[in-house]
Amino acid sequence: MTARPPRATEADIALLLEGTYPFVSGGVSSWTHQIIQAHPELRFALVFLGSRRSDYPEMRYTLPPNVVHLETHFLHDTAGEARPGAPRGRPGNTAAFADIDALHHAFRHGSSVAPATVHAACAHLKPGGALPEADFRHSEAAWQRITAHYRQHCADPSFVDYFWSVRIMHQPLWQLARIADQLIPARAYHSISTGYAGFLGALLTHATGRPLILTEHGIYTKERKIDLFQSEWISDNRNAFQRDPTELSYFRQLWIRFFEWMGRLSYDAADPIISLYEANRTRQIADGAAAARTQVIPNGVALERLAPLRTQRRTDGPPVLCLIGRVVPIKDVKNFIRAMRSVRTRLPEAVGWIAGPLDEDPSYVAECRNLIDSLGLGEAVRLLGMQRIDTLLPKVRLVVLSSISEALPLVVLEAFAAGVPCVSTDVGACRELIEGQDAADRELGHAGAVVGIADPQALADAALTLLASPARWQAASEAGVRRVEARYSDALMFQRYRTVYERALAPSPCKEHSP
Repeated sequence: MTARPPRATEADIALLLEGTYPFVSGGVSSWTHQIIQAHPELRFALVFLGSRRSDYPEMRYTLPPNVVHLETHFLHDTAGEARPGAPRGRPGNTAAFADIDALHHAFRHGSSVAPATVHAACAHLKPGGALPEADFRHSEAAWQRITAHYRQHCADPSFVDYFWSVRIMHQPLWQLARIADQLIPARAYHSISTGYAGFLGALLTHATGRPLILTEHGIYTKERKIDLFQSEWISDNRNAFQRDPTELSYFRQLWIRFFEWMGRLSYDAADPIISLYEANRTRQIADGAAAARTQVIPNGVALERLAPLRTQRRTDGPPVLCLIGRVVPIKDVKNFIRAMRSVRTRLPEAVGWIAGPLDEDPSYVAECRNLIDSLGLGEAVRLLGMQRIDTLLPKVRLVVLSSISEALPLVVLEAFAAGVPCVSTDVGACRELIEGQDAADRELGHAGAVVGIADPQALADAALTLLASPARWQAASEAGVRRVEARYSDALMFQRYRTVYERALAPSPCKEHSP
């Protein structure tokens, strides 16, 4: 029998989580679990936002005792949404729609927005506000706005596709407004992305006056661009002569602008705005974040737990190259599999392991299995499913990341702490992790190698170069240990977040939560 989720009447920190903890393993979820456990004196409420309930059948983590409240919301479930009776036309509040238009216009053109304008727009969406969901769905004012925007901006001939795209992307905003209105009081809010979670954070901070902390592991809008470029469900009505494969269709562009709009709202509401490394902080500023509110707090790993793994290293058996991560397209697992074909040509005893959850994208997993078979790799490349890092890393000679997008991957830091070098594509913070960030860091040496995206031969060559020279491998191992001990311990990360939380929770004049 499934345990009932914890419920409380108040909390210190409300964590706003989109598609991650506690229903998805690894990555951001592991970090979230760490942060909660590192602050046992604080009471956390978790607000989980997902697509559909069926996508998240069970929790992947045992909640720490200081998680006092959990609620789950699914923004694209349609069950139970039928409304009795036929919809009735209504005029709609033209002034409220004008405020939303002004916000869209300012963000579209990169203009500054007065806080009062943002506050008014957020207030319009809340229950009892000037722009109820029924007005968006059925009012004359909404129809006029949608048709006018179609004539002005839409570069696709299908009005029907445009109409339903606008409907689908905006409808969750009213659900988020209801969530914000009903959430238990919290002393501060902490969103782990922009997007829908960040938008919820903006609604909450505007409604209550409580501070919003924003941590972006990867840049949400950048990751959604990658997702949208690969998506097959978004219409592209251009014919074969009109379609340029280097250009996004209008409806993909529409979704991207929508996520950028929500990102700007999140940045305008949040202080501080935290990234994992300097390049992402720069990207946040370019996307509209106030530079003075931004800061960098890198990920950290438990050195005391991982350091003993260095002495447990196996020296017998074949060299193991291991990709540790979710088996999903953004990790480009096929790139790793193709690289293993080249590795095996020159080092036949080498084997490849893929360690990570297999249930997020079953069709992609099937494609990976087919590729392994078609390349004749058989038992040489194995999909292991989820594995414990503590038992996995002592058996691994090289950790390999073949991703097309990363932020600051914990798995690289965990590998370094265990004395395992890494070969990675040039994504996120991987180059600075492997080669060093500044002059002092670079003096520690290279902890592996960095290659271009989607280049399996380069990935294979870099791995073989390290494996062919015990001295080079040992130097990379020692460089990784020195780097993670100097800059990426969990103790240092927790200390920095403790300061962030203390600042957010310090007494200050603010509005009380409105029931």
